[in-house]
Amino acid sequence: MISTIIQAAENFCVHQIRLPHSTHDDTNKTTTLIAYIDIDTLRNEKYRVYLSADENFIQRVSLIFLEEEKSDEETLIDMLLETVNLIIGSAKVLAENSDNPYTISTPNFEKNGEFDLEYDEIKTLQIENDRLSIAIRDIT
Repeated sequence: MISTIIQAAENFCVHQIRLPHSTHDDTNKTTTLIAYIDIDTLRNEKYRVYLSADENFIQRVSLIFLEEEKSDEETLIDMLLETVNLIIGSAKVLAENSDNPYTISTPNFEKNGEFDLEYDEIKTLQIENDRLSIAIRDIT
């Protein structure tokens, strides 16, 4: 399942941010804004997907969508939640024709701090020095 989400995140980087990115198998160790969204599959499996972005990554998104060069924390949180919607919503569409389609809930803000949450898989996308980590955990 994470492969579809990573594909959607990479599409976001290509089509929205429009800069080269790389994908890594590690976590973002810096202080980050963290949000999550729950996924329910047709197989009655439930997953929690976390997006953890450093402030510079989300500020980059804010600049693209809101044309704000320096957003306050509330705006950055809103942009993170919108980024979750865009990426996971796109992944949902990509998964519709797979053997395990799913529905998604409303994203929630978790915290601003260290990513110290439990997860089963994680990938990090990097654009220049800015990072976005995507982690998934089975909560069935």
